Amino acid sequence: MSELRKAGFQVDHVSDLFIRPLNYKEAIPILLHRLPTVEDHALKQEIVRALAVLWARPQAARPLIHEFVNSPDQRPNGLRWTMGNALSVVATDDVFDDIVSLFRNKEYGRTREMLALALARMKNPRAVDALIESLDDEEVAGHAVMALRKMNAKKAESAMRPFTEHPKTWIRNEAKRALEKMKK
Repeated sequence: MSELRKAGFQVDHVSDLFIRPLNYKEAIPILLHRLPTVEDHALKQEIVRALAVLWARPQAARPLIHEFVNSPDQRPNGLRWTMGNALSVVATDDVFDDIVSLFRNKEYGRTREMLALALARMKNPRAVDALIESLDDEEVAGHAVMALRKMNAKKAESAMRPFTEHPKTWIRNEAKRALEKMKK
């Protein structure tokens, strides 16, 4: 992106921003300006990955939510999933209702997984309730268990117990780790 070079960033690709150890805080406004205009899927994904940094917080949250809603990409680990991952870093309580709404919308399938981790970073006590409710949703249940562990949500203890017998090893392990943490 030529705008980055004009701003003094010696990069050939947007991905150079996050692959190299660069402090590119000043590039965030450029990336946010370009995000809605880019139609090239690969370039848009690079921009989203570059926005998945704490210094893009909170200004990147609303544009990423907009892009998440308008993206047609439903593939696991595709563009929408990448946006959810970026939101897990940049979303704050001021977009809590938007994140919960997206997280509950099963139309978005597995691309919602990382929104569970966005909720785990929030201070709103309703985040725990939204995550507990999602334990019935097989597409995001594992990530909800992970988020509840990160939050040390003792309120979720009984709801998480059955996950210690889940068929997927990583979910069983997350549930066991969560219950261990809750005991302390």
